[in-house]
Amino acid sequence: MKTIVEVKSLVKNFPIGTGIFTALNGVNIEFSEGEFAGLVGPSGSGKTTLLNIIGSLDIPSEGEVIVLNKSVGKLSPRQAAQLRKEELGFIFQNYNLLPVYTVFENVEFPLLLLKMNTEERKKRVMETLEWVGLTEKVNSRPSQLSGGECQRVAIARAMVKRPLLVLADEPTANLDSANSHNILQTMEKLNTELKTTFIFATHDEKVIGYLRRIIRLKDGKIVEDKAVD
Repeated sequence: MKTIVEVKSLVKNFPIGTGIFTALNGVNIEFSEGEFAGLVGPSGSGKTTLLNIIGSLDIPSEGEVIVLNKSVGKLSPRQAAQLRKEELGFIFQNYNLLPVYTVFENVEFPLLLLKMNTEERKKRVMETLEWVGLTEKVNSRPSQLSGGECQRVAIARAMVKRPLLVLADEPTANLDSANSHNILQTMEKLNTELKTTFIFATHDEKVIGYLRRIIRLKDGKIVEDKAVD
């Protein structure tokens, strides 16, 4: 299996008042293509910080994080933005949809950044909306959708450029149980069919039940890393 993320001796410090808080302390881990894995732990364990560094939204204080053969800490802001734009998908708990845009326009937005032609964009958007079961909502705006539907739009937006890696930070936090399972089954299907790697940051037991690999963090360190049947 091809390694797509390599974390080596990662330390991340944050200044707090006159002191320093160490959010990650000597983390070593790898992720391979096609994984459906989760960073699991309570609030403050370091899971979101690790996800953000993998996503090039932050940089290491010490150590190295290599994502798709690029060392995150050595990227310029422009290069980091390019990596996110072209290769990574993000799914957040608050959806982050553009309220004045339709479902179609929200999903299309990443393709506009990639300067894809109109015909190819339309085909790609409609195909992606079909994956998440939202073709009938194509002209709706976020305010007209349920929470579950908004999160499915967010998944479609993350997947429309066919990223190699999707990072999901507490994607079911604002959803009820039925919607959570629908969302997770959708992501599981995309992982299986497209071989997209998914890495979650979560403490939701519903999400944990779907993972095929669980990495538990406590106080900025990995305390367990196990494959799940």
